[in-house]
Amino acid sequence: MPNLGGPSSEIKLIVVVDDDEAVRDSLRFSLVIEGFAVRAFASGPQLLAEMSLPAGDCFVVDQNMPGMSGLDLISTLRARNLTSPAILITSHPNSAVRERATAAGVSIVEKPFLDFALLNSVRRALARPAGQHINQQ
Repeated sequence: MPNLGGPSSEIKLIVVVDDDEAVRDSLRFSLVIEGFAVRAFASGPQLLAEMSLPAGDCFVVDQNMPGMSGLDLISTLRARNLTSPAILITSHPNSAVRERATAAGVSIVEKPFLDFALLNSVRRALARPAGQHINQQ
């Protein structure tokens, strides 16, 4: 039986935002196999344009996208009171990205993903109480 991301039998919704279609499809496939529901978007503006913005249980967002960075998207989501945990995926994050992510309470998982790094980060994020981010005790 697939792991549904937590102790309840409720299927958790993971919102994936990545401009690379192959990465987006791979993430969707991997997360669905693990028992999560997934909504995937090609950009921050595409997600924000949704009439009914999905209140995902966890957001997995690429940092380097045209038009809007992942951290800018997460800031916009938080400003709209969507406080679900967020995981930033990126290759070679610089110190400014790391500092900004830490200040926002956002986990970083570096590409390429090793073993189950992203899946484990999603599970840790879902285990935190609602509204609690990584920099809170």
